[in-house]
Amino acid sequence: MRSNLNISSGFEHQPDSQRTPLDARRFDDITVVIPARNEELGLATLLPDLIASLPGAEIIVSDDGSTDGSVGLARQLGVHVAGRPYGAGNGAAVKAGARAAQREWIVFMDGDGQHRAQDILRLLARIDEGYEMVVGARDAGGQASKHRGLANAFYNRLATWMVGHPVKDLTSGFRVVRRRKFEQYLYLLPNGFSYPTTCTMAFFRAGYPVGYEPIEVLQRSKGTKSHVRIWRDGLRFLLIIFQIGTLYSPLKLFAPVSAAFFCTGVGYYLYTYLTAHRFTNMSVLLFSAAVIVFLIGLISEQITALMYKDSDDAAGRS
Repeated sequence: MRSNLNISSGFEHQPDSQRTPLDARRFDDITVVIPARNEELGLATLLPDLIASLPGAEIIVSDDGSTDGSVGLARQLGVHVAGRPYGAGNGAAVKAGARAAQREWIVFMDGDGQHRAQDILRLLARIDEGYEMVVGARDAGGQASKHRGLANAFYNRLATWMVGHPVKDLTSGFRVVRRRKFEQYLYLLPNGFSYPTTCTMAFFRAGYPVGYEPIEVLQRSKGTKSHVRIWRDGLRFLLIIFQIGTLYSPLKLFAPVSAAFFCTGVGYYLYTYLTAHRFTNMSVLLFSAAVIVFLIGLISEQITALMYKDSDDAAGRS
């Protein structure tokens, strides 16, 4: 499968000696969406770099109710602003930017100075390998703190188990994605900070190829601060994983729980039989719970298949 990324004319069919370097071409099929809330200092560096690095690309600052000069700066540089009168969350800004995008591919990146415009070229280079989404994967040194790094490592392992494929960075906000595929899941995206988690799990469930490209994350621009609250949003990330996990493969969640109830019931029955020679109500309750949870998983699996029917049909036609 080949992409429709229009960063060159006949690029794929030219001999290596005749190809123009990727960073010397226009990017007429690219929209860069930057969700921002009071990120004037970061945008002051990022926006000029984007304009210079991606000639022809559409650049959108999706403002989430900023009270500093973020909007004025973007407009001064000729960048389109998708604004909101009040803050609704990072996910809400991402959705607003995606709705305003007009090009075939959307690049999402943060406006706090941590993501480099030059790294977009590396993500775009992976598109021709057949991916529908390429994520910029941070290493351990690119995490904001040790606690957040440990939490993200746990999320990555949990998501990898759910989807059966390595998930190298579940929460990275730096990614390139085909717009029409991303728009299929806008209704699933939360308004908070879990949009990367949600769209990644949804893409895996729909069978769309997801790739990862290692990136270097810079220090946050001086004077800016993270809007993520570790404990509150960490719990929210975990809840989103299980929510999307039930949409992705419900039996992977329900079957272990059912097995745990069943094994506990067997163990408790053996204990009461050997000590009191009887079958207790608690054993009946545990066995019943195992059957009920397993049946709920089966029903959820069928509902999930129906939910993704349109996505599967669209994937078959593309």
